[in-house]
Amino acid sequence: MKTLKVIKIGGNIIDNDEALQQFLKDFATIKEPKLLVHGGGKLATKLAQQMKVEVKMVDGRRITDADTLDIITMVYAGKINKNIVAQLQANNCNAIGFSGADGNTIVSDLRPSKPIDYGFAGDVKKVNTETLEILLNNEITPVFCAITHDKNGQLLNTNADTIASELAIGFASIFKTELYYCFEKNGVLENVEDDDSVIENINTATYKTLVENKVIFEGMLPKLNNCFHAIHHKVQKVCIGKSSMLFNVNNKHTTITK
Repeated sequence: MKTLKVIKIGGNIIDNDEALQQFLKDFATIKEPKLLVHGGGKLATKLAQQMKVEVKMVDGRRITDADTLDIITMVYAGKINKNIVAQLQANNCNAIGFSGADGNTIVSDLRPSKPIDYGFAGDVKKVNTETLEILLNNEITPVFCAITHDKNGQLLNTNADTIASELAIGFASIFKTELYYCFEKNGVLENVEDDDSVIENINTATYKTLVENKVIFEGMLPKLNNCFHAIHHKVQKVCIGKSSMLFNVNNKHTTITK
């Protein structure tokens, strides 16, 4: 069974042109089938402010009204996605940009309006792998932005970490899937002020203890919940850390296990 690497990059890489170029140059060298998922919230916020559209957040999550949905569609599925695809082509990595609507790849339900109405926000219901499998088997790399659809013509803003987790799970019966969350820290930290205090392995039991002892900050909880969701649904390997972990396994990072 072939290995598929599902890699999610955060805003810290996307917001820095030099960092993005270097990452994509390195990413292009990965020989195994690979799939890239990206966010881009800071750029969407910047454009919203320029267009005088109010940015509303609750618990770090964006409230997506109709105007905001237009902006994130332009930024995520347009500017960021196509820029990444073009740079991958420049590095001889044949890629195609996707939202969940393209190829009917990711179908979501509109998130319930209670207790908080997040507007046009989607919770993933189904991943369809058929189209993507054809591309992957022909050495074409799908690049996903954080937008899905509801199969009724409505685009939905969807958490990029969740998209990465659900894609990895969707492919777990076809490939040996590995899921990597790349961001600016070396991994999950015991002390947020100390970048070397990486917790190198977290399993279900230690996770519970870390949460109870308030070692893990709230912003990291949704990402870790996606990690455990993946590892409990046949994803073979889940890691969090800087993108350097993809190319040097000895670099410090956090591995999630059952």
